[in-house]
Amino acid sequence: MADIVDSATRSRYMAAVRSRGNLSTEAKMVNLLRKYHLRGWRSHYPLPGTPDFCWLKPRLALFVDGCFWHGCPRCYKTPKSNVAYWQNKVKTNRRRDRRVDAMLRRKGWAVIRTWECQLKLSRTVKRIERTLQKKGWAKNPVCQTPESAESPPP
Repeated sequence: MADIVDSATRSRYMAAVRSRGNLSTEAKMVNLLRKYHLRGWRSHYPLPGTPDFCWLKPRLALFVDGCFWHGCPRCYKTPKSNVAYWQNKVKTNRRRDRRVDAMLRRKGWAVIRTWECQLKLSRTVKRIERTLQKKGWAKNPVCQTPESAESPPP
């Protein structure tokens, strides 16, 4: 179907559309954090790169990267049309991710990036737990697995 407006007008319309975040991916991460009793996080704290979640005192920033937009090595398939554009788009996103990670690390933040396809895996939570423990924040088991939350402490 042909577009009813010229390309300059369409471009202006599309440029005016602003992202609202990936709510379904973020909701999955919130459910995972709650399931494993990880507390103290904030979402969309105003830091460089706007991490999806961060813990302020231990200075941990968590990004949940979309498999399509950031080029997951397991899931990403380049669209068949406008291949050069999409390859450049993903390359630019990855470059920006590395720049943001370096900037946050220089400011003393630990950075974790996980793929949206890995949200069901408990190892994602274990990475967060390990980092919080290294930062000295989870000395007492703040981060309990559902199994350890059910059993009383010794």
